[in-house]
Amino acid sequence: MKERVVADLSKLPLHGLGSASLTFWGTSAFMLIEGMGFALAIVVYFYLMSLAPHWPIEAPAPDLLPGTILTLLLLVSIVPNMLVARWAKQRDLRKVRVGLIVMTLLGASPLIPRAFEFRALHIGWDDDAYGSIIWTMLGLHATHIITDLIDTIVLACLMFSKHGDNARRYGDVEDNALYWNFVVLAWLPLYGCIYWVPRL
Repeated sequence: MKERVVADLSKLPLHGLGSASLTFWGTSAFMLIEGMGFALAIVVYFYLMSLAPHWPIEAPAPDLLPGTILTLLLLVSIVPNMLVARWAKQRDLRKVRVGLIVMTLLGASPLIPRAFEFRALHIGWDDDAYGSIIWTMLGLHATHIITDLIDTIVLACLMFSKHGDNARRYGDVEDNALYWNFVVLAWLPLYGCIYWVPRL
């Protein structure tokens, strides 16, 4: 009779980090789904543009200033976001706490120019197809900014609590940083469609 070998799993970590984490794969799947939503919005934008005799329909091109300020704020936020991800990987609690506070402020700051963007479009959401699609694009992206901002605030609160120095929380911070990069990168083609295509 063969002797059974029993492995001692007691020393294994309770949670995986990076690609060994279920949260990482859930976040990645969510980004894939949301990325497809943004891609479909862009396809609809160009489809409507192909049907219109002129684009934008009965409206001037949107003012560049609010959208450009928002774009610059998002691009600037990539550097501290990457630092937070690195510090989470190194499990440096003090730096992660500071980084999450900075990212909370940088995550909230694009909402200020976003509030002015809707007025800068010079068209209402229900005026015509052009107005509907660009309001939809801005609304979708604003929802993603707000979603990540809430996640960042929750993580910051957790990192300042007794649960802060926990391997799983560091993995959550890394996943949140990954999602913020997605929010920034998803904005760039939307910015091009909304602000520059009407100027071509």
